[in-house]
Amino acid sequence: MKLGDTIRGVTISRKWRTRRERRLDGRGRLRNLTLATAASLLMACTLLAQGTPSGEYAVKAAFLFHFAQFVEWPAGAFKGANSPMTYCTVGEDPFRGGLDESLRGKTIRERAIRVQHLKPSDGIQDCQILFISASENKRTAGILADAKGSAILTVGESQTFAENGGMIEFCLEGNKIRFEINLSAVGAAKLKMSARLLALAKTVIGTPGGN
Repeated sequence: MKLGDTIRGVTISRKWRTRRERRLDGRGRLRNLTLATAASLLMACTLLAQGTPSGEYAVKAAFLFHFAQFVEWPAGAFKGANSPMTYCTVGEDPFRGGLDESLRGKTIRERAIRVQHLKPSDGIQDCQILFISASENKRTAGILADAKGSAILTVGESQTFAENGGMIEFCLEGNKIRFEINLSAVGAAKLKMSARLLALAKTVIGTPGGN
């Protein structure tokens, strides 16, 4: 039964919506509010805190948290309904534990968050977000090749990271941290990225269809 249907000539008005419909509407409004708040925080976070390396990576950690709020993973990307959102780092940890601290106790769409710092021999199949440190510049192409075809949001900080198939590339612009997006790589991984995040990017290359 839908709004506008009739029972014995009486039209069902919007005030008679089911509890489920009202609950879904409420979730939609909450999600829009969350995205709007996250967008504002991302804009505020572009300033490089105190111009120091630790400040830079504090800002990047905040970006990594908010990126996940603008991305939808396909069915099957998680092992189960209660599986955590897993952030993985590859290479030298430039956050010096700051990413772990920044994400501790937070959730993404009711999923707990865990952080894993991978060794070269570790697999990436359990990652939803993969940060590739600049220390892995020589290995980046191979890591991206391993991630290809998987629903993993790849984020890096090496020059030409996005051009070479990475999804989000951090870059410095004066005293600000900006990012570029390879929309083709995002689409090829079956991820969906909010237009709000695309609007905040310095540059967007490619198309949603992965071409």
